[in-house]
Amino acid sequence: MFSRFYMVGIILTGHGRFADGLTSSVDLIAGPQKDYVAVNFEHEVDELTTDLNAAFDQLQDCDGVIVFTDLQGGSPFKTAVELSVSRENVEIIAGTNLPMLAEVIMARSMGLDLDTLASMAVNTGKDQVTRFELASIMGDDQDEDNEDFSDGI
Repeated sequence: MFSRFYMVGIILTGHGRFADGLTSSVDLIAGPQKDYVAVNFEHEVDELTTDLNAAFDQLQDCDGVIVFTDLQGGSPFKTAVELSVSRENVEIIAGTNLPMLAEVIMARSMGLDLDTLASMAVNTGKDQVTRFELASIMGDDQDEDNEDFSDGI
């Protein structure tokens, strides 16, 4: 028996030109995407609503849609949530970063379902947020008996 291949569409939205900026990076990493719509929010919420509705309409043949937004509670997020109520198979994800978006874009070509891709996005997004800290090679309380590792270990 054959398993069903799912096609999940992606809408990326956020304040200003957030969507175009991340899309530029995605295009560089993975190439231009099918069933992917970037929606910028640069003016009024009414315009955003119109643009998001048009994006959903473009993806109506998909088995589901993930809407990636920048800020939870911001206008793009709230508008996407409001529009999703009257639609089926929509996931809204806030706090979008490039690693999560790239991961989902690459994974969706494997035919993974909407729930799996949405969970993957959240997990990857969290895992990729890190803080770099320069670790000291030698502690401040070094004494003369410590070995010299200045040439490496």
